[in-house]
Amino acid sequence: MSRSYDLFAGNFEKRLRNLALERLGVAAGEAVLEIGFGTGHSLEQIAKAVGEKGRVSGVDLSRGMLTVSRKRLDRAGLSERVELHCGDAAQLPYADEDFDAAFMSFTLELFDTPEIPIVLGEIKRVLKTGGRLGVVSLSREDGLSLMLRVYEWLHQRLPQYIDCRPIYIAQALQDAGFQIVHSEKESLWGLPAKIAVGVKAG
Repeated sequence: MSRSYDLFAGNFEKRLRNLALERLGVAAGEAVLEIGFGTGHSLEQIAKAVGEKGRVSGVDLSRGMLTVSRKRLDRAGLSERVELHCGDAAQLPYADEDFDAAFMSFTLELFDTPEIPIVLGEIKRVLKTGGRLGVVSLSREDGLSLMLRVYEWLHQRLPQYIDCRPIYIAQALQDAGFQIVHSEKESLWGLPAKIAVGVKAG
């Protein structure tokens, strides 16, 4: 499954994932957390960006994804910079104010609606004051086009194959107490997507 995910979703999501990382602006020496790291593409990029003095952590529910990511990081010679956990984003295994930045790529929309504020609250807890959260997801914020309606219909009937759903991402971040500093409309397979960066205010 991990290999299939990498070939299918990874290729389609790559452009937006890379653009979202660019907007997040990871810097050398920072401590960065990725939630839902999948096959590790972003972990590799983040580890290179933070450098030897930085620190990268990742949390994912899938042990299969964790195994694939570890192999990717081993091949890139970056394993020592990255700590991976198999666990739930609603209960992050980190201390308060532990990270400078956090990143989620097509992950937040996988959580049930009542879970989203819990996950965002946990991310806010582990971010330092002034820390940034970068998110890219499918978006409902610009209305429901015919294509989006069809996609949501398929999602409701085939959730095992179409697991992502469009969400109100900027509103979710604001409701969790993040100040939106960047919001950018994009598209994925012709579906509306959004990149948002929020800051934990003091």
